[in-house]
Amino acid sequence: MDYGALAARIKHWGRELGFQAVGIADTDLAAAENRLGEWLGLGWHGEMDYMARHGALRARPEALVPGTRRVISCRMDYLQPEAGPADASAACISRYARGRDYHKVLRSRLQKLCDRIEAEAGPFGHRVFADSAPVMEVELAVKAGIGWRGKHTLLLSREAGSWFFLGEVYTSLPLPTDGPVTEHCGTCTKCIDVCPTQAIRAPYQLDARRCISYLTIELKGSIPDALRPLIGNRVYGCDDCQAVCPWNSFARASPEPDFAVRNGLDHATLAELFAWSEREFDERMAGAPIRRIGYERWLRNLAVGLGNAPTTPAVLAALRARADHPSPLVREHVA
Repeated sequence: MDYGALAARIKHWGRELGFQAVGIADTDLAAAENRLGEWLGLGWHGEMDYMARHGALRARPEALVPGTRRVISCRMDYLQPEAGPADASAACISRYARGRDYHKVLRSRLQKLCDRIEAEAGPFGHRVFADSAPVMEVELAVKAGIGWRGKHTLLLSREAGSWFFLGEVYTSLPLPTDGPVTEHCGTCTKCIDVCPTQAIRAPYQLDARRCISYLTIELKGSIPDALRPLIGNRVYGCDDCQAVCPWNSFARASPEPDFAVRNGLDHATLAELFAWSEREFDERMAGAPIRRIGYERWLRNLAVGLGNAPTTPAVLAALRARADHPSPLVREHVA
């Protein structure tokens, strides 16, 4: 089989399926494994025990999926237009989480890509991933030429900035690989300077324990008192380091309808969302990334946002309405 021609067709099929870029990498992540070990040694992963538990598998694709020889890395843009400038009483939700759950969208498209490959090349070993297993997706995307790692640790592309998801196909096919692209951050430190909690300790060094995305999504318990004022009105994730990046001025709106904003999450107020019942939360967030944190942590995050918001009768009334909530976690943050 002409694997070079097959690789070209795979990239073409990927674009037809809604991916904006497709590249192919080998499985050598030895250098990244060393850096991961150093990061874990610092304890900067916080409560994300799975990062340590699956450390070796994360850096060794052939151990996670025996027979893997190549990784097909795919980029899908998710940027949606903003509704308008938000004030401090609005709930600030990370852009990636305002639409449908990207895990489902990407896995479905990746599987369709594999189906096309199989129709052309016959049965082959493969497994698809979309932030769903111990996979070093940024490192693999760098090796596949999709972009370079920015100083905030996210992947950057000259034509798309960083407003995109990554998905992978681990495959047994001996496809030709793509080379990495050059880095273009230069002396810029805007992402480091803007971080509200100074979670980016130095270029390429992120202390997740201070990151607002970690605090509002990964952390299961109480948010440290000292960090609560710094969170502001960010109730699910944080986009500050991306929003300030000059390369994101080149990003274009995603054509993917699944990523369109749902439930008015680009302009809802903190008090409005805090008033949702658990049933409303479950119904409105069905099929959305936000549902993964559950109702209790959703209220925890909103309570912090309300505490940081301007003191108005609506804000005080919202907090008082939850002062006797059954959850100790919610009551603590309301108080």
